[in-house]
Amino acid sequence: MSTTTVETSADATEPRSAGTPANTRGRGKRGPLASLASHGVLTVASIVALFPIAWLVFLSLGPDKDDYLHPGRIWSKMTFDNYTFVLQETNFFDWLKSSLIVSLGTTVIGVLIAATTGYAVSRMRFPGYRKFMWVLLVTQMFPIAVLIVPMYQILSELQLIDTYVGLILVYCSTAVPYCAWLLKGYFDTIPFEIDEAGRVDGLTPFGTFARLILPLAKPGLAVAAFYSFITAFGEVAFATTFLLDDQKYTLAVGLQSFVSEHDAQRNLMAATAVLIAIPVSAFFYLVQKNLVTGLTAGGTKG
Repeated sequence: MSTTTVETSADATEPRSAGTPANTRGRGKRGPLASLASHGVLTVASIVALFPIAWLVFLSLGPDKDDYLHPGRIWSKMTFDNYTFVLQETNFFDWLKSSLIVSLGTTVIGVLIAATTGYAVSRMRFPGYRKFMWVLLVTQMFPIAVLIVPMYQILSELQLIDTYVGLILVYCSTAVPYCAWLLKGYFDTIPFEIDEAGRVDGLTPFGTFARLILPLAKPGLAVAAFYSFITAFGEVAFATTFLLDDQKYTLAVGLQSFVSEHDAQRNLMAATAVLIAIPVSAFFYLVQKNLVTGLTAGGTKG
């Protein structure tokens, strides 16, 4: 009796095994055509994104200022003389020093102010906190041309014209509102129970913020730092207006020295632009691990 039962069970399982498809595609898995199409789209997008950079590097190797009109001639006379001239015959390193001082100063001060502002609005319900955030948002609506005159008057009265401190404060006025909104959204994703646990352990509100919240907010802080750095590093209008000494020029302003009323040394501009991209790329490499997480997490909760 037992032998018959075993054989029947084995026979019953055989049709099931035979009827199961050999190549079963799991849910969420793409077929070969879909994978090929997605890789093709990504390849085209990468080429479109990288082509302007490759073209700029290519033009920077041309020795003449008019080589951009005949790029095919550059192949036979490529040289690094443009980079040698920029590094040795201009104030490039002074411009680089000024850019790093202003950019890093804006990043440190701006992120610190934005982080404390965003945390306060996220956790505290003081009168007018919603209106305060809307005021920060409204400040982003004014164009630079409208802000230059009043800011110049303020800095002139404070004797901060042609100083790094004055330019850092100007850049913070534009970077802090956006970063405060960004970090407020990120702090909203951090459970409030962490603050309560900090208070139970005897931490002050600032201690809770510094020791518990900030380590968890590294992705959001990375995005805010990157935005602040890029805002200060590549800005031209404010730097041109508030910096008078050519040795204090930032890289973006120094780049304009290759353009005169009747001439433009485009080969030197291309070489300088390539050199300018190096510090930005290095800073991006330092924060890129947390950049994607910070960009997406702040929008998951209001």
